[in-house]
Amino acid sequence: MSKIKTAFFGTQDFAATILQGLIDSDIVSVEVVFTQPDRKTGRKQIVEESPVKKLAKKYNIPVEQPESLKDFRLQTSDFGLAIVAQYGLIIPKVVLNLFPRGAINVHGSLLPKYRGASPIQMAIVNGEKETGVTIMLMDEKMDHGPILSQAKLKIDTDDTYTTLAHKMAAEGLILLLNTLPEWLNGKIEPREQTHEQATFTKLLTKEDGLIDFNKTNEEIYNQYRGLTPWPGIWTMWEGKRLKLLEIRKSEKILPAGQIFSENKKIFIGCGHGSVEILKLQLEGKLAMNAQTFLNGYKNFSGVRLQNHSVATE
Repeated sequence: MSKIKTAFFGTQDFAATILQGLIDSDIVSVEVVFTQPDRKTGRKQIVEESPVKKLAKKYNIPVEQPESLKDFRLQTSDFGLAIVAQYGLIIPKVVLNLFPRGAINVHGSLLPKYRGASPIQMAIVNGEKETGVTIMLMDEKMDHGPILSQAKLKIDTDDTYTTLAHKMAAEGLILLLNTLPEWLNGKIEPREQTHEQATFTKLLTKEDGLIDFNKTNEEIYNQYRGLTPWPGIWTMWEGKRLKLLEIRKSEKILPAGQIFSENKKIFIGCGHGSVEILKLQLEGKLAMNAQTFLNGYKNFSGVRLQNHSVATE
């Protein structure tokens, strides 16, 4: 069977892994790539191309970067299939209907659980021990379409978003490449989701990283793992945002929010147990390890942090 002409929709690293596998495969021919517009990132607000765009350029695949697909039209209708992975923009029904063999999404959860924009992050934040990847046919509703295949994946106790997403992308690619021939040859009957069991995730903001020290050290550690590297977890100290860049659980008993230093180590009390702070960064300053931070801020130890709710930038 000749390769089916395909449009790919994706943006971040997870999607780039899927795209690379499709480029290397003998199943599809990726003729165009849709990715989000270049964005300004970091403190210096440098314009950055998405991982998917960089990869597409490497292979001289045409790239489209519309701000919205609401009024977008393909230059040609000569595409049999669309494949979507971590794209980040809504694909309207009028675009989905352009592809005779459908638009297939590689989604980072075991649907119908964790629909939406942050399924991998929220599985970790919620302390799940297992997640997975779903290959599904897209319809006009978010992560609502019928399922073609699924694969389960264990969440290790120290997985962060980065490590888990890497493993899930690799698993998702294998699942996709095994599913595509079956789907294209009419050997898969799509399975309707059990919609009443659906749970939903949202687009994350900096505010989601604010720590509530009344929570257990397990809950705070899960928040750290799920929200690393972005938006990260943070608290407020002396009117400035204090990012906790690297932490681990500790059984030291302290009042919630209480800072305690011992042997150049920093601990903060939680609702149960505490967390040890290995690396942190005060707003406007460089990241530091615990010892360097304590050397520079003698008044830090002994402070009791308060829970805050502040507007994000």
